[in-house]
Amino acid sequence: MRTSALILAGLLLAASGGLAHAANSAGQITHLSGVLTAKRADGSAKLFSVKSEVMEGDTLTTEQDTYARIKFADNSEVVLRPNSQLKVASYSFNQAKPESDSVILDMLRGGLRSVTGLIGRRSRDAVRVNTVTATIGIRGTHFGALMCQNDCGGIPTVTGKPPENGLHLDVTDGAIVVKNQGGEQVIASGQFGFVRSPTAPPVIVPPQQGVPVTMPSSIAQNSGSGRGGIGKAKEGECAVQ
Repeated sequence: MRTSALILAGLLLAASGGLAHAANSAGQITHLSGVLTAKRADGSAKLFSVKSEVMEGDTLTTEQDTYARIKFADNSEVVLRPNSQLKVASYSFNQAKPESDSVILDMLRGGLRSVTGLIGRRSRDAVRVNTVTATIGIRGTHFGALMCQNDCGGIPTVTGKPPENGLHLDVTDGAIVVKNQGGEQVIASGQFGFVRSPTAPPVIVPPQQGVPVTMPSSIAQNSGSGRGGIGKAKEGECAVQ
């Protein structure tokens, strides 16, 4: 009987450990306008609001006119554009254990702006953003990324034409390292980059050809409901503050 009880206790402990891992908290929604949904790692779906907890394994989807700002446990931040999808593929942060740092974000569609937190400053190689065409590594930075796949018709450009299909990048502070099958490129503060396909090398483009990823100023001004008029703000007012 005692042996059976010990086995049962061991199984319960293992199960609770698995649940604890599955429930690893990554951050929280701090600003939101519109509809934001999350698909959990277990396949369940959840409608998010301000203060909703973002978990490791969540796939976040913004609907049309929705902007969502996420603050992660290490104080890094990501703002998602409308019609975007981001998966928190891996997130591990322990203030006392830098060796355990890990941030892997999969940008499946749309665009975002990202500001580096503690993990990016102390463990740069531990942070990665994966996209359809390339992988983005960070060097203590603030950058924007926009993936166009015949869905960027409403985004303004200098020429007045829709942005070209591919990955558009801009760096406000620090630098990013963009890699794919075609090669590797460092994009520094004030520069713009572009990656046409997974096999085309990442390149730096002149400012007049760059496509900055901008966000409405009201993303930083949240009402009690979390709406704050973001959906009505004009595209291109400002970047993440």
